[in-house]
Amino acid sequence: MDELEKIKQQKLEDMQKRQMQQVWQEELQLQKQVEQLEAIVRGVMTKEAMQRYGNVKAAHPDKAVQALVVLAQLAQQGVQKIDDDKFKEILQRLTPKKKEFRIKRK
Repeated sequence: MDELEKIKQQKLEDMQKRQMQQVWQEELQLQKQVEQLEAIVRGVMTKEAMQRYGNVKAAHPDKAVQALVVLAQLAQQGVQKIDDDKFKEILQRLTPKKKEFRIKRK
């Protein structure tokens, strides 16, 4: 029985290693795609918009990727320049609207 447990443990470790390698490869591929999109977008964004993108990327990485996809689509459509105000507008569209609650007390 002890030999059987060793074999099971070895197979489990092998499966975990393969799974970790797959996750690492997927993350690497995603990072390359983000870098490609950033290269496309860099040409159409102003300096101020790029600074704002850097801030958003540091604070909210998921939101930054969403904005990057929108910006890349705009760049492919032929938009010449995206300034800071236009980028703010894009970010506002990506942000879900908050529902207001009012509590009335009697």
